[in-house]
Amino acid sequence: MSYATPPGWYPDTGTPGLERWWDGTAWTAHTRPSAAGPAASHQPPAPADPGPAQSAPAGFGPADPGPGSFGPAEAAPAGFGPPSLPPQRGPHDGSRGGNRTKILAITLSGVLVLGTAVTGVILLGRDDGGTPAARTTTTSAPAPVTTPTATPSTSDEPDPDENPAVLVDQLNGVTVPVPEGWEKPRSSSSDVPTIRTVQSYDCPGGSSFCYHGTVTTHTARSAETDPKALAEADITTAADLAYEEDSLGRRNHGGITSHKVLKAEQLSVAGRVGYLVRWQVTTGKGPGGYVQSVAFPSSVGSGTPVIVRLVFDADVAELPLSLMDTITRGVRPLGDGTSGGVGASISP
Repeated sequence: MSYATPPGWYPDTGTPGLERWWDGTAWTAHTRPSAAGPAASHQPPAPADPGPAQSAPAGFGPADPGPGSFGPAEAAPAGFGPPSLPPQRGPHDGSRGGNRTKILAITLSGVLVLGTAVTGVILLGRDDGGTPAARTTTTSAPAPVTTPTATPSTSDEPDPDENPAVLVDQLNGVTVPVPEGWEKPRSSSSDVPTIRTVQSYDCPGGSSFCYHGTVTTHTARSAETDPKALAEADITTAADLAYEEDSLGRRNHGGITSHKVLKAEQLSVAGRVGYLVRWQVTTGKGPGGYVQSVAFPSSVGSGTPVIVRLVFDADVAELPLSLMDTITRGVRPLGDGTSGGVGASISP
């Protein structure tokens, strides 16, 4: 026959160190630390809402009481004591505790590794004397800048284009000396290389301002190639533009009333054979003036003829006719080494 296990506190096999209350028929939710002695073994727990009865897990519950006593025995004999409950894992179950232990161990290991790394970085950042090593800053070097170096001229002569004493006609390959008191204007009413006296004055006709002296160079626009024929044809045009009516239709000197040929001759210009024609003109207003046309073949290309025109107002002390001759003799082919200093020696 079987005997019922009396109510009491019995070791909780699922949670070592705790005892669970057996009410005589089922396990309750009441637990307590293991009692020091059997005196309190059968004291019921304080009244509380009991949880639902649990079926006793296998191997969980009081052992078979020894003969002649009601305390739990080491092991319950078959058929004696409460039915065994299935094994359950409480909050302190060994397997869960193992997982927590593993997590704790891994965490501690990570902390140790991190601490070691930080210590190593600190030690490496110090020199042998224990002082922090200077931080090395890496900066990219700027790309080298190449500055072009001016090549010194192999010639002592200045560039004709930059020489204020020389007028350069690149198209026709000639240079003209610039006398003292003359200039190379940045702009003018003509579209050809020009030099003129620095000071201007009010034209006698009162319609504009004029210059006492002007010299221009240009390519001959005629199919004619004979220097004499070109010079004789050009002198009329030169006189009309200077004292009859300019390119803008203005009669700055009141028109030409008469003219006289002062010179007509062959000469050498820029190393070529040319021809010169010079007129003196009388005007309706003002003192009139002098006009000269010089024609000669160019020293570049196919030798297309070049015409140099000179116009001087009359009665101007700084513009003697001898200056016309000096300028004419100073015309040089482009690149001639003697052209650089010719203009500087010219004075009225």
